[in-house]
Parts: sequence; C-alpha cells; structure tokens
Amino acid sequence: MENLCGTMVRIISYAVIMIIFGFANAIIMGYLERKLAARIQRRPGPMEVGPHGIYQLFVDGIKIIGKQLIVPRDVDGVLFRIAPLLAFAPVVLPFIVIPFSQKLQARDFNLGLLFIVTIASINVLTIVIAGWASNNKYSLFGAMRSVAQNISFEVPVLISILCIALMTRTYSMQGIVEAQGTVWFILIQPVAFIIYFIAGLAETNRNPFDLPEAESELTAGFHTEYSGFGFSLFVIAEYANMFLVCSIATVLFLGGWHGIPLPFFEYTGAVWFLAKVYILMVIMVWIRWTFPRVRFDQLLNFSWKYLIPFSLVNLLLTAICIKLFPLLKEMI
Repeated sequence: MENLCGTMVRIISYAVIMIIFGFANAIIMGYLERKLAARIQRRPGPMEVGPHGIYQLFVDGIKIIGKQLIVPRDVDGVLFRIAPLLAFAPVVLPFIVIPFSQKLQARDFNLGLLFIVTIASINVLTIVIAGWASNNKYSLFGAMRSVAQNISFEVPVLISILCIALMTRTYSMQGIVEAQGTVWFILIQPVAFIIYFIAGLAETNRNPFDLPEAESELTAGFHTEYSGFGFSLFVIAEYANMFLVCSIATVLFLGGWHGIPLPFFEYTGAVWFLAKVYILMVIMVWIRWTFPRVRFDQLLNFSWKYLIPFSLVNLLLTAICIKLFPLLKEMI
C-alpha cells in the first residue's frame, strides 16, 4: 500500500511539474518562433519589452489572462468552456512515461508507447468538441478537417512506430532508449524517421499542414470563437503537442538521453534529451515559415498515396531484415 501511495504521489507531482513546464515551454517557443520568423523574413521581431523583447511573451500572457472569455450566443456553453481544458490534458499525461534521462521518469510501463499513442489520439476529439460547440460554420469546417487530417496521418505514424517496436521487441520507452546504446535508430530507420516527422507536423496542425485553422480560409478555424484564457490554452496545447511529438522522435530515433557525459552533473541525459527535442522543434518552426500551406486535397493525397505506401514498404523490409539477418538482431 505504501509503495502504491508513493507511486501515485510521484505521478501526480510529475504531472503538476509537466503542466508548469507546458506553460514555460509555450513562453520559450513563442518567443523563439517570433524571433526565427523575423529572422527568416529579414526583420527584427520583438524588440521593445526587455532586451531584444525577451519579456514580450510574459506581457502577452498577462494580457491574455486578463481578457474576458466571451461566450457567444447559441453556443453549447458546457462543451464550449470545457474544450480548452480537454485540449491541454492529452498532451500532459503522456509525459508520465517519457524518459528524460535514465533516472528522470515518472513511470515506465511495459506498454508505454501504446499509452502515449492512445492518450494523444484524444486531441482530435477536443478539436471536434470546440468546433461543434462554437456554433460557427468556420469552426465546424476546421473541426471536420482536423478529423480527416488526423485519421490520415495517424496511420503512417503508427506504422513508423511499429518498425521500432519490431526491432526492439518492446513497447517500453526505457527499453527503446537502452536499445540505442551503440547506434541510434535514425541511422537504421531513416525512412521511418522522415515519415514520422512529416506526419508529426500534420498531427500538430503546423504549417504547411495547418488546414484546421487556416486563417486565409476559415478565419481561425476551430478556435475562431475563443478569446482570453480559452484561446491561450489552445496555443499552449499546440506547443506542448509539438514538444510531445519531438520527445517521441527523440526516444524512438535519436537515442533518447544518450550523449557525451558532462562532468559533475548527474542529469546529463536530461540535458541531451532536451537539446535534441528543441532542435527538432526549431526545425518545425523553420518549416512553418518557409513552406506555403497546401490544399486540403493535396494534404490527404500526400498521406494516402505517398506516406502510407512508403511506410508499409519500410515495415515489410524491416520485418524481412529482422527475420533473415540474425546479425542485425545481435547489433540491436
């Protein structure tokens, strides 16, 4: 009983820490994205509030919190208010099984990878709830686009993950990282990594796949009617979802916490883990401000005609190699 209570306290404490980190991550990435976007567009970006505008996101956060959450007439009041909270929950719970280092993990489940995939799939339901409850045609169009987009791109994500599961014979996040002690899986499975990362962009609704909230077509998509803190929760959830997608990519393909040990620092692995995650997030931002938005039919065709067939072929080749080459098993 004491062991169970200790585990529950640890998980709850870890969840609270990750919620706080989710807000901090939104501030860091919000500022970083503004600066990178400005650099790409050859302009300075935020410069007025603090040195180089470093306090701009804090001021914006206080301003948004102070604004009123306006509930339009004829919306479903309960669903409208609960959708922003539901949007944030699915991207916090998976961090319970993410191993930031060999010692820094709330809980290692045998089916940790399946736990993450299951919880993360709730995200599309929150977008549908927000779009349906808003009683706005643009919000509803954004919600329907999100459903079609997530159904299309979850398939190549799952197939790419299955390639790693076949190689390691485990769904444990710790086990997958430990299997990369000698070689990172991005060198063995480059196709799976590329497919996962592209599909991850679509799963997080980032450019060029941000069709559910396309400003030029749907005003703001599924969160058109949201203001104040409700709108900010959707933004925070998007950045947290980016962090989650990049964390999974780091665990599956980039060796997790493995890196050059730093002297006199116990949690060296966490430093390497976060460095890899934020490099991938910077690449996401770079892609957003470099490539134009695709049409919705191009988006779906890209998944069903290219990503899914390539991922299936890669899965077949992985299974054949594992079956026919025992030396590969020993290396893994």
